[in-house]
Amino acid sequence: MLGSNMGNRCELISQACDMINERCGTILSRSPLFESEPWGFKADIWFVNQAVELKTDKDPYLLMLILLNIERELGRRRNRIKKGYASRTIDIDMLYFDKLITTTPELILPHPRLHERRFVLEPLCCIAPELVHPVLKMTQQELLERCPDKSCVRLLE
Repeated sequence: MLGSNMGNRCELISQACDMINERCGTILSRSPLFESEPWGFKADIWFVNQAVELKTDKDPYLLMLILLNIERELGRRRNRIKKGYASRTIDIDMLYFDKLITTTPELILPHPRLHERRFVLEPLCCIAPELVHPVLKMTQQELLERCPDKSCVRLLE
């Protein structure tokens, strides 16, 4: 899942996808671009989000390191002191890795809050509506239908 609300949001998403394709594997599918209001904090500029499906031969920990490096190269600066959400040039989240369930300091899979976020589920349902969450045992479409998040998520024109 990719998101951006700083700079040229669509171009940053495109650049991130190109870098993922070059370094991580092959992007098999991409959702349309969605625009969504910031989740968990106030910001004037809304996010552009896109879900991608990736085929990779990397293990999930190496893949996460590569994704974090792509974020840094595209201008993402994480504040280790300040907690909470903030605007960002690019955010790349790994939502699933096959049916892997893991909780380590480096990686939690599936993403622990994906089922609570409409901005994740709307794009994800475009490319994998029948994908079953390995913990919750529901499809992405079912998760979207039950999602408590009522924030605005719309297709980007």
